[in-house]
This record gives sequence, C-alpha cells and structure tokens, in this order.
Amino acid sequence: MTDDFTSSYAAAGVDTAAGDLAVELMKSAVSATHGPNVFGGVGGFAGLFDVSFLKNFKRPLLATSTDGVGTKVAIAQALDKHDTIGQDLVGMVVDDIIVVGATPLFMTDYIACGRVVPSRIAEIVAGIAQACSATGTALVGGETAEHPGLLGPDDYDVAGAAVGAVEAEAMLGAHLVQDGDVVVAMESSGLHSNGFSLVRHILASRDMGYTDRSDDLGGIVGEVLLEPTRLYTAVLLRVLPSGGVHALSHVTGGGIAANLARVLPVGSWVQVERSSWSPPPVFRVLSALAGSTLESAEGTWNLGIGMIAVVSPESAGRIMAALTADGIHSWQIGRVHTAVRDLTGFAQGAKGINGGAVRLIGAFAD
Repeated sequence: MTDDFTSSYAAAGVDTAAGDLAVELMKSAVSATHGPNVFGGVGGFAGLFDVSFLKNFKRPLLATSTDGVGTKVAIAQALDKHDTIGQDLVGMVVDDIIVVGATPLFMTDYIACGRVVPSRIAEIVAGIAQACSATGTALVGGETAEHPGLLGPDDYDVAGAAVGAVEAEAMLGAHLVQDGDVVVAMESSGLHSNGFSLVRHILASRDMGYTDRSDDLGGIVGEVLLEPTRLYTAVLLRVLPSGGVHALSHVTGGGIAANLARVLPVGSWVQVERSSWSPPPVFRVLSALAGSTLESAEGTWNLGIGMIAVVSPESAGRIMAALTADGIHSWQIGRVHTAVRDLTGFAQGAKGINGGAVRLIGAFAD
C-alpha cells in the first residue's frame, strides 16, 4: 500500500526520493556553516541554536529579517545558472540584520519549485551556505517544497529568514543621528536584487535576450545581470566596535533617498550630492535602453550605492579608510542637517516609518 501511494504521489509530480537526494548533496555545504552553537545538524524538524551567551548581555535584543530575491531568479533560470542566487538571498536578509548593529546568528531558507532537480537545489543552497559562512551566519535549517501544477518544472523561488542579536545600548538608529553627521556611501556590486521586473521589461521591449552579448554592458547580458549582491555584514562587524557609526541604511527596494530617510530622525534632512559618484555602466545602459534618465530610476535601483552609513564627523575619515582597506570602496555623499527648511521635493520616511527627509541634487559625475 505504501509503495502504491508513493507511486501515486510521484505520478502527481512530487518526487520524495529526489528531495532526499537534494538534502544529501547540500549537507556538507550547510554543515560547514555550523559552529559550536548549532545543535542537531541537518535534517531536523527545527534548527537549534545555543544562545546561552546572551546571559552575558545587559539587555539583549533579537533582530530578525526575512526576504527573497525577487524576479532575478527568472534570469538564473533562463541561463540555468544557479550558483549566485544564494548569495543574493543572504545579502537581502542578513545585511538587513547588521543595519541595527546586530550580529547575525542563524538563518533558514525556503525553496519552492515545480520539480526537484537535486543538483540544482544543491547549487542554490551551496551559494546560500557560502554567503552565510562569509557573514558568520549559521544555516541551521530550510525547506524545499515541490509544487507541480503551480510552478513550471524548471521554475523556483527562494526566500529566507535570519536572526541576530545586539546589546540594547549598542543598537544603531535614528536616535543616535545628530546635526552635522557625515553620510558615507558604500559601493554596490551592481543591481543587487531589486528592480528586476523593470530590468526584464526593458530588455523585453528591446527584444534583448539574456544570452545576447552586449558590448555596452561588457559581456553576456544575463551574466552581467546575475552579478551577486555585495555582502557588507562581515566588514561592518569589524568597523562597528571602534565606534562612530550612528545609523546604517541598506539600499534595497525604494532606492537611495527613501531608504536613507528611514534611519534619520524626524526633522532632519540630507541632500545627497549626485556629483560625488558615477553610476556604473549597468545602470546607464539600462536607462538608455529605456529611453529615460538615471534620475528617473532613483526610486527603483541603487545606482551604485548598496549600503549607507551615517557617522560622526570626527570618525568619518577613519571609517571610510577602514571600509576601503577591507575591500569596500566608500565616499562621502552628504551631511545631516536639522535646521528648519522647506522640505518640498524631499523623500520623507518610507515603509511606514516617519523618518527624516532626503533628496538627491545636482548631476551625476561622468
């Protein structure tokens, strides 16, 4: 009876044996992220993480974040290239944890697919595990769900959630930001994982395929677009203990102004100087293909800035030097002001947060 039922389940499109093989293929990559605080290994109903060290905190706060990669997965599927999507997922999730000053502890992932292809699932999870290792995050569990009839055989989507911890008095945010603070940009690696619905629309309107070569982009279109999201957590964890960082903003959906406004106090404002950087070619080429300006994309793409730090004036030089020495190019893009002024034309808060006000001014550098 069991074999008959299993055969029927397989006939319905769900291959439990393939799922088991996928777990076996990903086991070593996942286990490599486990330190002494991880209990139970791979395959349990729940991941276990020893947090007894939190007893040494005066007031421990847990930070949590969840996200996906969005329609960037459509490009990975079109190219049958799945080794970078995992880093994108970790970047979207774990780099939100560091924004409040928290150290990431552990992460879980979820992959929904139309058909389990063990090697493909293992490739995705290996990318997640490698990025987790790079950020000091344990990958303690996950789920792969086969949804035949709902998703096409080669379709999938990925999502994840992470938990971190921070001492309450060390938490970063708008409450620390002061008049005169320096706003420091950190270079992105490209589009990261936002605005890909627009990217795909632009390419489709120009009949450009992901396997086409673009001299303007400098390579195969899809491969350029799949450049993985830059990870900032490990570098920032080395920078934060020396002090001077008051707030961080992860530039994701909504662009530079809206995301920076979220971490500024009400009544403060920043004018971001476009002339302080030159957006990379991928943004310029896509804007040109759309027949629009870079400025019109400011609410969608990061335009070359993946993370922003608001820092004290006396620490700005030291922090930028430390970031650059650690492989993250950084530069000043503005200052925080609190003097009363007309804020017409500024982005003021976002995602339900009534924060500060930000606008971009001037022209981008060539």
